[in-house]
Amino acid sequence: MSYGTQTGGREGLSGPEGHNPVASSSRMAPPAVHPDGADDEVTSAQERGSYMGHAREFYERNFGLFLVFSAQTFGSVMNTAAKLLTAKDSPNQFHALHIIFVRMLATAILGTLYMWYKNVPNFPMGPRNMFGLLVMRGTSGFVGLFGLYYSLSYLEISDATAISFLVPTWTGFLCYVWLHEPYRIQEAVSGLISLVGVLLIARPAFLFGNPTVSVPDLDNSTVTMFIVDGSLEKPPVVGSPSSPQRTLAVICSILGTFAAATAYSTIRIIGKRVHSLISVNYFAGLSTIASGLIILVHPDLEFILPKGSLQWSLLLIIGISGFLLQFLLTEGLQREKGGRATNMTYFQMVLALIIERVIWGTTPPVLSLVGSVLIISAAIWLSLQKGKPNEAKERAAPVDEETSLLGARGRQSDA
Repeated sequence: MSYGTQTGGREGLSGPEGHNPVASSSRMAPPAVHPDGADDEVTSAQERGSYMGHAREFYERNFGLFLVFSAQTFGSVMNTAAKLLTAKDSPNQFHALHIIFVRMLATAILGTLYMWYKNVPNFPMGPRNMFGLLVMRGTSGFVGLFGLYYSLSYLEISDATAISFLVPTWTGFLCYVWLHEPYRIQEAVSGLISLVGVLLIARPAFLFGNPTVSVPDLDNSTVTMFIVDGSLEKPPVVGSPSSPQRTLAVICSILGTFAAATAYSTIRIIGKRVHSLISVNYFAGLSTIASGLIILVHPDLEFILPKGSLQWSLLLIIGISGFLLQFLLTEGLQREKGGRATNMTYFQMVLALIIERVIWGTTPPVLSLVGSVLIISAAIWLSLQKGKPNEAKERAAPVDEETSLLGARGRQSDA
């Protein structure tokens, strides 16, 4: 007799026909009696385990989306702080170049320390054969950032945010001209719709005339007030819709979106040959150097110190929020699919409207809202367009607040 052999397809059984008396007796034994409530405790533990499993699955599935949402929140906070500092009636008005210098200096320092700590390959200058493209990426990114911050001096946050969604349209055109990528009819239609939206936001005098500007009654409106060194500071007043400053701000904002699209097209050429943080650091470093030099040589500009705790706090918020925007957006888009992440960036428009209402107590005019809806709808429609099924798979690209808007173009040309 041997044990552990197979008899009739059964293991470890002895006796004729594989009969096992121990197994038979165990089957004949009465079921075990559990204490009262033991079954309920087991069921409850299983339910808790199931809930925890679903919660963990939900967390893992949407963590990247949460990072992108957090990045957009920090971006809105940063834009709000920048608008408060560049307001005409602030105790010490900052220029857009001052904001860029402070924000990008903080980003460059924190980014350099992070890459040094993580021992990023080719730190800090990147591959030598990529130097020219990295400089072009940083320079065009600086111009795009200047267009955004200058427009915040005269435009509502919601208007400036809406115009920034022109970037996907510009990128499609640049990739067609520069990289010979396909430029489909959907992209051209999206561009025309966005152009109409920009005109509704800008409301130039040669199209809409000079409307009568009504001054809001601050005595009967609920607005947030700020105390600076014991004095009462009212919310900044934005120029009238037809003012030359507003028109110039819209032009600078449009040129800024074109420069941001140029930066993204350069990033597409660089591809994965350079670490994403090195690309971001070129952007931050060149923006810091360029803004600092312009402040030094411009006769009407000089380096100024903040006045009061509020301005110091706003500068600190800009520096920290700018770095967190870059970092969280990069981490989020590395974990999340391009379509879901890109659509989450449109939430910044909602945040801009909420911030305007809470801090300034204002609501954009109907034409501005219609123009914003047109621009965002065109961008969303463009992001939902699918590329050809036989093209190569999507590839990841370095991202920042300019390129976060470009998932639509990236999926069409990379997908």
